Amino acid sequence: MNVASDVSRPPIMTERSLQLEVPGHLAGQRLDRIVADLVPSVSRSQIQKAFAAENVQVDGRSRPKSFHPEAGARIDLVLPPEPPTEALAEDIPLEILHEDEHLLVVNKQPGLVVHPAPGHPNGTLVNALLHHGRALADTGDPLRPGIVHRLDQETSGLLVVARTPEAHRTLAAQLKDRTLGRIYLTMAWGVWREDAGTLEGNIGRSNADRKRMAVLPRHGRHAVTHYEVLDDFGFAQLCRVQLETGRTHQIRVHFQHYGHPVVGDPTYGDDARARNTAPVDRAAAAAMVRAAPRQLLHAAELHLRHPANDEVVHYRAPLAPDFAAALAEVRQRLGRDDSAPEREV
Repeated sequence: MNVASDVSRPPIMTERSLQLEVPGHLAGQRLDRIVADLVPSVSRSQIQKAFAAENVQVDGRSRPKSFHPEAGARIDLVLPPEPPTEALAEDIPLEILHEDEHLLVVNKQPGLVVHPAPGHPNGTLVNALLHHGRALADTGDPLRPGIVHRLDQETSGLLVVARTPEAHRTLAAQLKDRTLGRIYLTMAWGVWREDAGTLEGNIGRSNADRKRMAVLPRHGRHAVTHYEVLDDFGFAQLCRVQLETGRTHQIRVHFQHYGHPVVGDPTYGDDARARNTAPVDRAAAAAMVRAAPRQLLHAAELHLRHPANDEVVHYRAPLAPDFAAALAEVRQRLGRDDSAPEREV
């Protein structure tokens, strides 16, 4: 496993700005070829990303890679950060609920990315685990040692991390055959017609926005989500959710597609509903949104067969403080008993 032992926090990689001039011998050639010749140290993929983001200008105007500039033209180029190549140890707080020689179970805080990637080269769960001296399984990717599955950056809750190659192989197989069980708690807008149900619909990249996922009529990957309403506030409901499959943003996409987006979701949510609820509920809805400025989604339970002896083990994580505060705000403003149905999960 290619990791560094330095515990100091590495600098966050940023964009680079370059200013170039088209020499006479390159005049009239394609712009992308000119840029590649003038900055040979920059990878072709980085140059293509700059063009895709319209970050290549000629004499002050964005130009496509097929443009043919004249001699003396000024090229302004903004390059995205190079992706990280190794994970460095960093002193980041972690809540480890279980640890043995085969695996770790972590209660991830919201805001923490799971592993380094372009745009998040450091400050991740992997960086934190390395600092805390945890041996992690070599997965073949130096940026993802031990990683079996992921949670979105703003989703809190349980993750299992493999410490040995055998544990990683076993846990990955359980994830694939759907015997690694995951149960979530979420707050969703609106009131479901049924108190429990199953949501289905293939999930893939949205045709309208490639940065988003969507339920697609003909393409995408099969996805199944089971939900159960635990508490009903009239304008929003606390739900228990079980994944049968594990697609990108699955809960968030399915809930949005069926008209009940997750509260606080910046990509698929609809927090304008806080203003559009009935007057008697409006203050409670607004307080709920203010209490947790992120998607109210929490991985509350995890069960798996332990790699050492095949025994089924269960792990639970209480709601993250901001989610708990949002729930308490709603109950208090509606004059409800502050019982905790999340304990029933």
